Amino acid sequence: MAAGYRFTDYVPEEPKDQGFESLLQIFLQLITLTAGDVAEAMSWMSELDKRYNLTNDSYGLGDFFEDLKKNGYIDDKGPDGKFNLQAKGEQKIRKSALEEIFGKLKKGGRGNHTTPKAGIGDEPSADRREFRFGDAPEQIELTESIRNAQIQHGIADDFFLTEQDLEVTEREHKTQTSTVLMIDISHSMILYGEDRITPAKKVAMALAELVKIKYPKDNLDIIVFGNDAWQISVKDLPYLMVGPYHTNTVAGLELAMDLLRRRKTSNKQIFMITDGKPTCLKEGLKYYKNSFGLDRRVVNKTLNLAAQCRRLGIPITTFMIASDPYLQQFVEEFTQVNNGQAYYSSLKGLGDLVFRDYGRNRKKRM
Repeated sequence: MAAGYRFTDYVPEEPKDQGFESLLQIFLQLITLTAGDVAEAMSWMSELDKRYNLTNDSYGLGDFFEDLKKNGYIDDKGPDGKFNLQAKGEQKIRKSALEEIFGKLKKGGRGNHTTPKAGIGDEPSADRREFRFGDAPEQIELTESIRNAQIQHGIADDFFLTEQDLEVTEREHKTQTSTVLMIDISHSMILYGEDRITPAKKVAMALAELVKIKYPKDNLDIIVFGNDAWQISVKDLPYLMVGPYHTNTVAGLELAMDLLRRRKTSNKQIFMITDGKPTCLKEGLKYYKNSFGLDRRVVNKTLNLAAQCRRLGIPITTFMIASDPYLQQFVEEFTQVNNGQAYYSSLKGLGDLVFRDYGRNRKKRM
C-alpha cells in the first residue's frame, strides 16, 4: 500500500534573528532615502521594527546602532553631536547599490577596456602567432615553440630551435576611458508623489562603484544639473537632494563636454541619469523655462548637443528613471541622434533595466 501524503497543522516558524548584516541592508536603503540623515534613518528603522519585529530580545536596535559606530559606518563628530556617515558607510552604500543593480556583472581583472588593436599590448589574449622583433620574452609559448621545432626539424640528438619556430601569445592593448556622470536633480524627480531621485542615486552610486572596481584607471567626473550644472564628488552621492529646479539638460551636457575636453584620453563617454524631459535653457543671464510638454526650443538645443557629441566621438548612455511614454519618446530621439545607448527602468525595480543600444540596433532586458 502506498504511503501517500500526510497532512498536519501548519506551525509558522519563529522569525530568525536579523543580526547586524540583515539590519545593515535595511539601514542602507533608508539612509539613501533620507539623503544621508542617520537620525531619520534610525527613526524609520524604529517604526519598521515596531511593525515587523526586525529585532528581538537578544539583539535590539541599540545593539545595532552601537555596532554601526564600532564598525566605522557612522560617528558622532558632527555639530552638536550629530551622527554622520563615515567614508566606510558611504562606500558600503555604493557597493550595495552596485549589487542591487549590476549584481550579475563579475569583477574584471586589471579593470581596463579592450580595444581591437593587438601587438605589444597589456593583456594576454587567446590568439597565437609567429614571433616578431620586439615581442617580449614572456610572450613566447615554450611548449608550442618546441613542438614546432620538432615538426620542422625532427627529433634528434642535435635538437635546435630557430626564430621561425617561436610562437607567441598575442596581447591586446588596453585603454583608458574618461567618463562624466550627469545626474538630474530637478523638481520633477519627486513630482506627483513619485520618488525618482532615490533610484537615480542608486544608479549613480552603482555606476561610480562599477567604474572604481572594474576600471580603476579610468577618469570619472560627476555633475548634477537643475537650472544650472555643477560638479560634485563621489562621496556626495548619498546626500543628493532635488531642488526647486527645472531641467537644464543643455547646461549639463555643456559642462560634461567641457570636462571631457580637458581630458587627454582618446576614449570619452557620458552617462546621464534623468527622468527624461528637458525644460530649461540659460540664455545670457536669463532662464527660458517651460514645464508643459516638450518645448521644441529646449528640445532642439538638447538634440543639437547630442549630435555634437556624436561628431566628437562621445557616446551618451542615458538611464531613464521614468515610464511615461512621451518622456521615453524624447529619450529615444535623443539616443538615436547621438547613436548612443539607453536603459529604461521602472521605479519598482532597478534590477529590471531595459537596455537600448542604437549603435548596434538592439534591445534587451537585463
